Amino acid sequence: MKLNRILLTGIMALPIYVQAEVLPNIPPIPADNVQSAAKIELGKILFFDPRLSSTGTVSCNSCHNVMAGGEDNRPNSMGVHGKTGGRSAPTVWNSGFLSVQFWDGRAASLEDQARGPVTNSIEMGMKNWDVVVERLKTIPGYNALFQAAFANGVETITEDNAVKAIAAYERTLVTNNSAYDQYMQGDKTALTIEQIEGLNTFNELGCQTCHLGANFSGPQLPIGQGWFRKFPTYNSEYDSQYNLLEDTGRYQVTNQETDKNVWRVPTLRNIVITAPYFHHGAVPTLDEAVRVMAKSQLNKDLTATQVQTIIAFLNSLTGEFPEQTMPRLPGMMGESVIK
Repeated sequence: MKLNRILLTGIMALPIYVQAEVLPNIPPIPADNVQSAAKIELGKILFFDPRLSSTGTVSCNSCHNVMAGGEDNRPNSMGVHGKTGGRSAPTVWNSGFLSVQFWDGRAASLEDQARGPVTNSIEMGMKNWDVVVERLKTIPGYNALFQAAFANGVETITEDNAVKAIAAYERTLVTNNSAYDQYMQGDKTALTIEQIEGLNTFNELGCQTCHLGANFSGPQLPIGQGWFRKFPTYNSEYDSQYNLLEDTGRYQVTNQETDKNVWRVPTLRNIVITAPYFHHGAVPTLDEAVRVMAKSQLNKDLTATQVQTIIAFLNSLTGEFPEQTMPRLPGMMGESVIK
């Protein structure tokens, strides 16, 4: 990561170390799933359709609410029949910039991520994707939508096409042009003095060691190659207070001892609107989350002023949200697909 030292002029001169990257308009697009308007529209409809769940009550948007922060502001998301898992839903905003998905990085792409929850017994509860495909085929309107998105003269309503469409829509969920981005593009009035102090503190403490890059979630690695860090790195009273060691993270994927309590580094974009915090949503406020991170990852106790300025800086990472409208879902005539 490249850090530049800039001396500000004006009312107050402050040294600032800044990450020389802004969030692009478009995340990396895989060669086997190019974007198109028809594919994005189909993906959006599927993302909002609760009929992809066994009970017809849970959609992708239920846990990843794009009308808000891209998650559900719950410690643990609720799936079919009121079931809850052990982890908090990560935000879907800017997820296209992540090289692996889920807290433990078990999905190598957005396509792989979209494939999983639909057949997870706690989340959307469908028996398998064959059942999902058959259900979609019975809903008038979906055939034309799939044909428009994947016109190739063969069967278009398939598992692979469904997850490709959802991923294509998710790659449009980019919140760039934050105050931080504006500052980095030359508007030296975009950040307040307090936010500049917070950015200085953020970098001087070492937070940027993990939260680097345009998405503040690590460098832009090839899809499938994750940016992981152990959490917590240092033992503290927070381990027991917030059960930080109970979930072993990536170890549950690899069974490698070195992966115990290892996690994909999450983005800090829009962090101020995605409480509660961490993989299990156990920390209710950003103020406390900043303190926990400083102690657990850097073995440092922060002053109230340090916390305040870091939060001011984190506020500058809230970007502009592209307008989202609720799609009209293809309807059934005289019967329900939910049996």
